[in-house]
Amino acid sequence: MSTVSAERVSPVITSQKKLSTLTLTGPNGILCRYFYFAMSLVFAGIVVDGFKRTVDHNLFHPAILRPMILWFHGAAFSGWVIFFILQSSLVRIRKVSWHRSIGWFGAGLASVMVPLGVTTAIIMARFDSVQLHQNQSDSYAFLSVPFYDMIVFGTLIGLAIYWRTKPEFHRRLVFIATCGLMDAAVARFDYVFDHNLFFLCVDLLIGLGVARDLLVERRVHKVYLFALPVLIVGQSFAIHMWRHNPSWWQAITRGIMG
Repeated sequence: MSTVSAERVSPVITSQKKLSTLTLTGPNGILCRYFYFAMSLVFAGIVVDGFKRTVDHNLFHPAILRPMILWFHGAAFSGWVIFFILQSSLVRIRKVSWHRSIGWFGAGLASVMVPLGVTTAIIMARFDSVQLHQNQSDSYAFLSVPFYDMIVFGTLIGLAIYWRTKPEFHRRLVFIATCGLMDAAVARFDYVFDHNLFFLCVDLLIGLGVARDLLVERRVHKVYLFALPVLIVGQSFAIHMWRHNPSWWQAITRGIMG
């Protein structure tokens, strides 16, 4: 009788232990194991939802044909989002060696994205002013935003490569760098763009990483503590140059545009 009872109770106890370990927070919780993979899907959703508003009449069926470089730009930056999903998935299924090998592809892609992003911004600023007859001063002043994005992205990915053997630094740097790319997608919402809220949306995404640290590790990692204040200052400066277009920035953009 006692043997039968033990056999019946044992599976119940085992299942209860398994359920008790499936928590939201903690070292083995859902946030710890799935946060970066879940955020990779969030990034994909933001990109699709943002660009679906403009990609058809600006790229696929434009009234005026866009420069070819815009296609390469879209492919490279979309490829980065796919790369982030893949890398997050490989970590989740514990294929760390694959993650490291494919990571060098990401390093190469990032090294292309920075000059490609800068070049695309310059060509499109000229296209907007000449072909679309938009205000030249506004088009040129807006260069502060993509220039800032590429400086930040390149710096963060460079640091992530340098600290590739320190996962706690590496993953957060790549995460913040990818968050920074989302401003182009959220800026496709007119209200967000008109009220200069696209950088705030980026900071809110980064804030999810901060919240994850607080819930899982009960502290904020030093990467966020150092990066966020610098990013906010840089974002404010980029917005100021765009919206106020000081004379020194006008001289720089005129020199760049020729």
